[in-house]
Amino acid sequence: MFDKVLVANRGEIAVRVMRACEELGVDTVAVYSDADKHGGHVRYADEAYNVGPARAADSYLDGEAVVEAARSAGADAIHPGYGFLAENADFAARVEAAEGITWVGPESDAMERLGEKTHARRVMDDADVPIVPGTTEPVTDVEAVTEFGDEHGYPVAIKAEGGGGGRGMKVVESADEAEEALESAKREGEAYFSNDSVYLERYLQTPRHVEVQIVADDPAAAGSDGGSGDVDAPVTESDVVHLGERDCSLQRRHQKVIEEGPSPALSDELREKIGEAARRGVAAADYTNAGTVEFLVEEDPDRDPSEPLGPDTPFYFLEVNTRIQVEHTVTEELTGIDIVKEQLRVASGEGLSVSQDDVELEGHAIEFRINAEDAANDFQPANEGALETYDPPGGIGVRVDDALRQGDELVTDYDSMIAKLIVWAPDREECLARSKRALAEYDLEGVVTIVPFHRLMLDDERFVDGTHTTKYLDDELDRDLVAEAQEKWGTESASAGDDDEEVTEREFTVEVNGKRFDVELEERGAPAIPVPEGGAGGGSGGQRPPQAKSDDGGDDGVDVAEGGESIDAEMQGTILSVDVDEGDEVAAGDVVCVLEAMKMENDVVAERGGTVASVHVGEGDSVDMGDVLIALE
Repeated sequence: MFDKVLVANRGEIAVRVMRACEELGVDTVAVYSDADKHGGHVRYADEAYNVGPARAADSYLDGEAVVEAARSAGADAIHPGYGFLAENADFAARVEAAEGITWVGPESDAMERLGEKTHARRVMDDADVPIVPGTTEPVTDVEAVTEFGDEHGYPVAIKAEGGGGGRGMKVVESADEAEEALESAKREGEAYFSNDSVYLERYLQTPRHVEVQIVADDPAAAGSDGGSGDVDAPVTESDVVHLGERDCSLQRRHQKVIEEGPSPALSDELREKIGEAARRGVAAADYTNAGTVEFLVEEDPDRDPSEPLGPDTPFYFLEVNTRIQVEHTVTEELTGIDIVKEQLRVASGEGLSVSQDDVELEGHAIEFRINAEDAANDFQPANEGALETYDPPGGIGVRVDDALRQGDELVTDYDSMIAKLIVWAPDREECLARSKRALAEYDLEGVVTIVPFHRLMLDDERFVDGTHTTKYLDDELDRDLVAEAQEKWGTESASAGDDDEEVTEREFTVEVNGKRFDVELEERGAPAIPVPEGGAGGGSGGQRPPQAKSDDGGDDGVDVAEGGESIDAEMQGTILSVDVDEGDEVAAGDVVCVLEAMKMENDVVAERGGTVASVHVGEGDSVDMGDVLIALE
């Protein structure tokens, strides 16, 4: 086993990995950006290293800085968690090439094979795993889209090669939409994955999203701590263990909201067919360590909830996630298997501690993503706030994975997740009842969350019956019910530092050769620490050091001519395209640029007409809320 593992991530998943390491007697190293100096994962780790400014591209996505931090710490392994560099085959190869450091994940070659969606489809097709009708080669022109639509019917899905979670996917309802959707999908693919290749699939009308968790041993290292296995031995089905399926059909704009297992819609026969297909496909890809094989299952809209889908129900391969997933906790609760520990065992050469015969699913588990979002306002993510009250639920069958603590401020530079609530019970009915109790106990104040939405779903007929599809939230759910739930159970954002009690926290961060050391001092009745004009520490009344800002967007120093106006970013995100140049005339309502936030494209429009005086952003730039994008005169 390893001596010291660097976790190349942040937040709750970093803490989750560190907990597994601690139980195995392994020391842990955190990396953090300037925005995360006070992050929960930094507090939890044995030691921590700064890897750059708040902007993810300059810190968590800086592979060289992460590897250098591992060298400085003397870490002998890197675990990527999920997100950031977790599915980056180039980063995995960089770690593999680093002397004395082991990559905790699948080999970079396997990641590359399955990361390219058209390649993955070919691998699965060869392994007799059903695939959705579509192209196995990239498409480049609009004629290919319309010809595919004419042959297979509309809607057609255009998907980015490197995409996932709805990012880089566009749905074409008719030939008239093909050109715009193709360009948009290519643009997103280039912006997020540095790959504008796209492919086509028939868009299923009533899909369920069912995924199979797998862990695969490395035959080259099996049976040894030093490696007595056959280095040329391919992965076989006997090396692959599937840990059952999870149903992730409750989605909003292709983003999972609630995940559960086992699926309430599958018969045992269909469940086994899908699980074996996953094992077969993973072995054919010569894949090791943990991963998830995702499938689309055709739901019968007229199905009686008491009658699960039978073994002849069509199901199709969607993609492989070459990492651990947010919802891996559901599988852990069903099987009692610590998936992160299995990852570490495989990577260290110890091999899996379980075989397929050891896997038994017991009971039912549901995961609720506790995000700082306002479900009544189209799930708008919070851009500030502090956890004035944070008291998570407990009791039998209740698990909370988090990193934040009461008094912590939100760091909104990356995502909106506060925590994950996972509930287990002997059966689904009891699990739903226990979930109601746990969500009602979750006491969060100071930050708006989607807890009210979750509570609404536990009384929603379609969700309770288990007959919902991936389109249910977007196409069918009554939005008024969401607003009523938010009004009934919701909390509102509140700026930190509104408390009448005068408390000054003096927190000093000292970095020596990039390594972090903290000194904290709390004074009551003392004046707040002054901050430079224009600098604020996230709404804390100047009680914390100011967070770093990206210098890619506009800034407070932008000059706007008298009578003109600036068009500012309303949220943190990434610029996908800039649609105007200096000197252009724009009218009210014209789109001046496209901003991606929370995996959704947002058109930024001019509120009134004018001439573009200056453009302060470019394609691919990260911006913070309030940054000036365009100045008009």
